[in-house]
Amino acid sequence: MKKIAFVNGSVFNSDKEAFEKKNIICEDGFIVDITTDAPLDCECIDMSGKYLIPGLVDVHTHGIGGYDFNFVNEESIEAMCLRYAQMGTTSIMATLASDTITNYIKSIFAINQCRLNQKNARANILGTHLEGRYLNPQMKGAHASELLASPNADEANELALAMMPPPAHFSLAPELEGSKEFTEKVCELGATVGIAHTNATFEQAKKALENGARSFTHTFNAMTKVHHRMPGAAVCALTSDEAYAEIIADGEHLHPAIVKLAYKSKPKDKLVLITDSMSATGEPDGEYTIAGSPVTVVNGRAIVLPSGTLAGSTLTMFRAVKNMMKFCDITLNEALKYATVNPAKMVNADFVGKIEKCYRADLIAVNDITSPEIDSVYVGGNKVI
Repeated sequence: MKKIAFVNGSVFNSDKEAFEKKNIICEDGFIVDITTDAPLDCECIDMSGKYLIPGLVDVHTHGIGGYDFNFVNEESIEAMCLRYAQMGTTSIMATLASDTITNYIKSIFAINQCRLNQKNARANILGTHLEGRYLNPQMKGAHASELLASPNADEANELALAMMPPPAHFSLAPELEGSKEFTEKVCELGATVGIAHTNATFEQAKKALENGARSFTHTFNAMTKVHHRMPGAAVCALTSDEAYAEIIADGEHLHPAIVKLAYKSKPKDKLVLITDSMSATGEPDGEYTIAGSPVTVVNGRAIVLPSGTLAGSTLTMFRAVKNMMKFCDITLNEALKYATVNPAKMVNADFVGKIEKCYRADLIAVNDITSPEIDSVYVGGNKVI
């Protein structure tokens, strides 16, 4: 593949949280150099007046554009990955809600086929995130009760092997019988584990971290609440400096003040923005499903009727970044880590989330950093919009 150079732009340095006048040299979809020198033997793309930021990384998304990862084939996944990329999300963990083992294996196979045959100018599928089945029925949220099950080490082995190679991520309730053995098995195979849909006490959540869990899935949502004498899983998420904490910064799942609390509580490298988006993302209001359960979307708000339970979101990662800036009164420079390098590190995807040598050439160009909007998107050096 011919070398491509993005020249004359202001390039975001994730380590310094600053923009620098640099040229980005790409080859075969990856960044091979970042330099102030004039590029030689390259196709040059002029980025004068543009700010170049890393493509966004969503490690928790169930769907987009009318499609749901629990019911996919190669064609629908390709359509989804195009929509993600158009909205600035260039890497995803394809997330499956609760389902049968048979359907899990079918979806994982389709996802892995697309991982092996990544299309140009489409979001990169990092791997599969299995959020479901091993959840506390009392905290199931939009997950169907009849599809829930206790953690089982044999199932863990079967599913984790199907999801290989890493990244592969599981979310489960650690208070359920069998969760320790399940966690140990999937970690042994190279997967990562998050605490989710749980009634765990503070002590149980802490023990789950000791057993190998490394993150909290959509912190505060479907989780034991904050109480001054019974702190629960949410407080464990905020006070465990070694653990990652996902948050849905849409203003619906969490009040802006709670987003700011998480921002102020967590080490800056352990807070992760996610969308938990479902199939209605990018689509009009109406009737949809998440993993087969009916969902009504009104004014972009996805709910399961008649309970009124939130069923994922219609949030995009770019909107989440802008909300983070607004809710926490921080700059784009400060907000970007929560949607790029942090989620990538959470699932051990050490080749996306930064504009750096040996990383994928996934870039977003914006014209302004105080009120950013997407000007253009490149995935693996290929233009999407």
